Amino acid sequence: MTGTSFAKCSLIAIALGIGAGPVLGQTQKPSPSAAPAAAAPGAVAGVTTPPGFVIGPDDVLTIVYWREKDLSAEVVVRPDGMISLPLLNDVRAEGLTPEQLRVALTTAASKFVEEPTVTVVVKSINSRKVFVTGQVGKPGPYPLGGPTTVVQILSTAGGLAEYAKKSKIMVLRTEGGKSVALPFNYEEVMQGKRLQQNIELKPGDTVVVP
Repeated sequence: MTGTSFAKCSLIAIALGIGAGPVLGQTQKPSPSAAPAAAAPGAVAGVTTPPGFVIGPDDVLTIVYWREKDLSAEVVVRPDGMISLPLLNDVRAEGLTPEQLRVALTTAASKFVEEPTVTVVVKSINSRKVFVTGQVGKPGPYPLGGPTTVVQILSTAGGLAEYAKKSKIMVLRTEGGKSVALPFNYEEVMQGKRLQQNIELKPGDTVVVP
């Protein structure tokens, strides 16, 4: 093939967008999009904790030690407030925020690992409970994972039974070491009256439906 013919073929190939191979003697640079992504810790999904949340019994936690799988574990807080982890054995979790527990676990692991990196993920909140008893469809304890009113918890508990005394419902609560009874009239609230009765429940509250 003559030099003139080769040049014509090259121009046609460029116009069609084909045959665009590397030129001899030049180093082909990789595309930025083809660069491998940097390794990152595996993300562990958890629940959104309410403001002021502290860990309590029955809460489910995932403890992740970066690059230390032998120390990582998913644990349930025991009734005595402790969790058990490989090498560290028993560690108190009850009454601590997730961040406070992370600091405690970092300090404990430093005896075995140089500069440990710890993540505490709350997988399930089971310690924050309210109790519904009496004339409802499904009496029992219910987890308080977020803001919940009296009407909402009654609905979760299966609603009021046929012979429930709707105007005599009480919310029992402990405040300052003393027990208080907060009246709740279901019929009034359903009619849009005295809506301030429909209070936001707190962990440990008991809703009594006579």
